[in-house]
Amino acid sequence: MRIPRPRSLAGQLFAMQVVLVAAIVGGFALFSYAMDRSQAEETARRQTTATAAAVADHPSVVAAVRSTDPTALLQPYTERLREDAGVDFVVVMAPDGKRWTHPEPGQIGHVYLGHIDEARKGRTVSETYTGTLGPSVRTVAPVRDASGKTVALVSAGITIDKISEQLGRQVTALIGMAGAALALGGLGAYVVNARLRRHTHGMNAAELSRMHTYHEATLHAVREGLLMLDGQRRIALINDGARELLGLGADAVGRSAGELGLPPGLTGALLGSEPRVDELHLTAERVLVVSTQPVVGGERRGTVVTLRDHTELQSLTGELDSERGFTQALRAQAHEAANRLHTVVSLIELGRVDEAVEFATAELELAQVLTDRVVTAVGEPVLAALLLGKAAQANESGVELVLTDDSRIDDGVLPPWLPARDLVTVLGNLIDNAVEASSAPRPPGAPAVPAPRGDARSPTGAARSPAGAAPSRVLSGRTGGAPEHAGAAAHTGAAGTRPRVEVTARADEDELVLRVSDTGPGLGPGEAEAVFARGWSTRGPGRGLGLALVRQAVHRGGGTVEATRSPCGGAEFTVRLPLRTSEAAV
Repeated sequence: MRIPRPRSLAGQLFAMQVVLVAAIVGGFALFSYAMDRSQAEETARRQTTATAAAVADHPSVVAAVRSTDPTALLQPYTERLREDAGVDFVVVMAPDGKRWTHPEPGQIGHVYLGHIDEARKGRTVSETYTGTLGPSVRTVAPVRDASGKTVALVSAGITIDKISEQLGRQVTALIGMAGAALALGGLGAYVVNARLRRHTHGMNAAELSRMHTYHEATLHAVREGLLMLDGQRRIALINDGARELLGLGADAVGRSAGELGLPPGLTGALLGSEPRVDELHLTAERVLVVSTQPVVGGERRGTVVTLRDHTELQSLTGELDSERGFTQALRAQAHEAANRLHTVVSLIELGRVDEAVEFATAELELAQVLTDRVVTAVGEPVLAALLLGKAAQANESGVELVLTDDSRIDDGVLPPWLPARDLVTVLGNLIDNAVEASSAPRPPGAPAVPAPRGDARSPTGAARSPAGAAPSRVLSGRTGGAPEHAGAAAHTGAAGTRPRVEVTARADEDELVLRVSDTGPGLGPGEAEAVFARGWSTRGPGRGLGLALVRQAVHRGGGTVEATRSPCGGAEFTVRLPLRTSEAAV
């Protein structure tokens, strides 16, 4: 046996509304009928009272009563008054109740049927009584002479049948109005519930409740951010993931997207009316992939926004790029080592064994010195590996990478809140930008690249500094200063000096300082802050993410980053990151 499906919510509400409207209309009709009947009887009582009082107060009635034949004088008068006043009878009687007038002449002379004791005492009395004409609403009033003595009684009445006839006409009109009200109410309920049925898709209350439960569970279970904006770009719905990714509180619902304090680019994406697919946007601490889709429907109904956290993936991509750079550098060094090995073999084949040994020894010492310099200055293994790899990359680009003499980072000094991944992001992007800026051809008429703290080279590859200054550590470049990259000569300055990038990596008691200077074209007026905006680049579209990631990583570490003019002629970026919390520093 098939269990019938519960009626839809719209159908249940329609039935309830129809019953409710019918009950209201029926109750109103009964109330109106009772009120109309009561009012009809009250109106009849007032009408009979007025008629009886008019007859009793008329002087000709007292004169007729004192005549020898009151009936002859009063019957025509009362009948004419009965027709004019709209009552069913006007009876004038003697104080003992003997009728002098009556609508039916055969009843004249008989005793009046009704209560007349109070009227004899001079009071006007109304009652409902069944007389010769049937049940009626009647009023009995005394007729007094000049001395105030009751000389006769007057009774005027309207039968219940006549009252019911009048009430029947009113009830007919009432029933018509009630039927019209019921039909109109039913039609309105049907229209409302038809619209409700479309919105609820014919589901009943249990199904809607179950769907709401699933909706809430899904909304909170999805790790990605989900945001729904209404037609005025106010937040209508937001899940836990979106609150976390955007850094919003519990009061986010109802706020405009332009009032959330988000970066301009992300705010523009939320306020825009066109769809967006996998756009990359940066907040203070995260890299977000944003997709938006307007809600269709012929009008501006809102926007659905999905947010994905790209921060970790972006960091992993940066590390992968660094590893790829290391691999390319190792491949280039392997190729160069093969050339040197061929040279050694050729010298041995030519019988110049001593020269072959001397050449091989010099090459081995140079490689070891390069590694020792970095490891001695930078004890943090991740940064040391980064500097060695970037040195090889810079050498391939014809750029000399210099580690300043005051650089010093011991192993284990970096706190837990400064992860190596963020340091790789910061220093790696700054060095990449500096190498790219320094290796770019200088425009005609540009000043020559300054010499690196002294004009001559030591046999180890370090530049001789002015008197009293310690030499810098040269991480890339060959003995004698000859560039190894085929294109390096094109980037040489007017004085024959190779393009250069200087790196300072120093950790003291309170802060970590990372400084990268280059010999590139530098920054223009007003660009010191603009360079950190996402999309800002002088290298064309599709670039401009590196420095934005640098500032984001520095912000996560609670530090600062500053761009200024470099003493080398190009740009200089200085990053300062605290090594102690404010509580520990007190």
